[in-house]
Amino acid sequence: MTDKPHDYCGIFGVYNHPEAAILTYYGLHALQHRGQESAGIVTSYYDINKGRYVMPMHKDFGLVLSVFDDSKVFKKELIGRSAIGHNRYSTSGSSKNPANIQPFRVHYRNGNLAIGHNGNLTNARELRERFRDEGVLFQSTSDTELILHLISHSQKETVVDQVLDALNQIEGAYCLMILTDEQLIAVRDPNGFRPLALGMIDDSYTVASETCAFDIIGAEYIRDIEPGEILIIDREADVNHEPKSFYLEPKPGTGSSQCIFEYVYFSRPDSKIFGENVDKIRRNLGKQLAKEHPMDQVINYVSGENRPIVISVPDSSNTAAIGYAHESQKNGYDCKYDIGLIRNHYVGRTFISPGQKQRDQKVRTKFNPVRGVLEGRSVIIVDDSIVRGTTSRYLVDMIREANPKEVHFLVSSPPITHPCFYGMDFPDPDELIANKFNGNTEAIAKEIGVDSLRYLSPEGLVSAVKEANDSHHSYCTACFTGDYPVPVNFGVEKEENEIV
Repeated sequence: MTDKPHDYCGIFGVYNHPEAAILTYYGLHALQHRGQESAGIVTSYYDINKGRYVMPMHKDFGLVLSVFDDSKVFKKELIGRSAIGHNRYSTSGSSKNPANIQPFRVHYRNGNLAIGHNGNLTNARELRERFRDEGVLFQSTSDTELILHLISHSQKETVVDQVLDALNQIEGAYCLMILTDEQLIAVRDPNGFRPLALGMIDDSYTVASETCAFDIIGAEYIRDIEPGEILIIDREADVNHEPKSFYLEPKPGTGSSQCIFEYVYFSRPDSKIFGENVDKIRRNLGKQLAKEHPMDQVINYVSGENRPIVISVPDSSNTAAIGYAHESQKNGYDCKYDIGLIRNHYVGRTFISPGQKQRDQKVRTKFNPVRGVLEGRSVIIVDDSIVRGTTSRYLVDMIREANPKEVHFLVSSPPITHPCFYGMDFPDPDELIANKFNGNTEAIAKEIGVDSLRYLSPEGLVSAVKEANDSHHSYCTACFTGDYPVPVNFGVEKEENEIV
């Protein structure tokens, strides 16, 4: 329904807490924006009657609130003091396969093992072909299953050593939540593509894709899990309040490559990722946009005339639009940030308008222009990104119906020109509007129906992010530049290598 890259997935885990499943439920609810197709929770406890550890699991298609709408699930099924959960987004071709819903759970020679994965393995095809040659049967099309097979086939003795053995054979972008009979293991890939944070609630450790999951349960954010870190949370860590860590080295020639699109669009503005508040970064993107594209170069600005307005495409571009307006005001322009579009938050992903075949009807059910704000005004729309351009066109058409004086479009990121192989699901390159028009912004502006269109430069994007968090991190900008920091098997097909 939206013309945006699809989210990755969200993972959450908690160790040794009497309400582990409930905390995981709330954590997943806070991470719902990272995946809306399915959700699942696995818990672990020692069953006295059976004389062994067991891992009950509940998962299904749908949003968190609908998958876990029966309180009996937590009272009778998901018991245990440790749990992991997963919100899933998949690529096309695999979304209807229930076998792909995570977490995955297996029983092997060392006991029970469950895993939740956020990312994409770039050597998945090579691993899958190797296992096929060995006669391994697959239950899903997800690359997460490959990690399970690598662990269970390892000849190492302990679970931790088996996990280490498996991780040394995978490449790409990944964050993992692994639950064993007695441990919670959190993993972040050596390049640090994905965010992953460590928190604590009631003296129990918790791990989440974003810190907004800590806020909803009242947990304290401790720190980010470092790139390449394998964090072992067990009874010893509980007693000593010091989890044990191992580290993976990045592949030769590669280093820290944190996904810059997390700041642009994916993460919630109230989260702290890669060590910095997302809201702060997005405001700085808006400020950088104002520096690169001053208001008098965007609109027919005349001081003292009808005050121009800056509006956002809610909700992900709200703070960037505020940043642009405030920086413009600081530089002497008499403009105003205003609410020009209202978003309907009650439209589900499967909304159907009976008898309505027009594609723009889907946009109209989600957004509505505020005529009194827009009429007769010079309007600057700020959005975080443009992918295909279809939704942008429908939004502009709606705004035009409110009879503004002029309409201009600013984007707080560069043109998206390349596919992502590290966990984002972009359309094929020939569907990207920036490629369709060979980067010609005037042609793109005409296509979406605005008087002018301007993007933030790749250099400005990186500069704004680094300036806001005062860091020396390196960022992955492959979707804007085609510079892939980790080698990619470009022959991987989406159906065989599901993004999770």
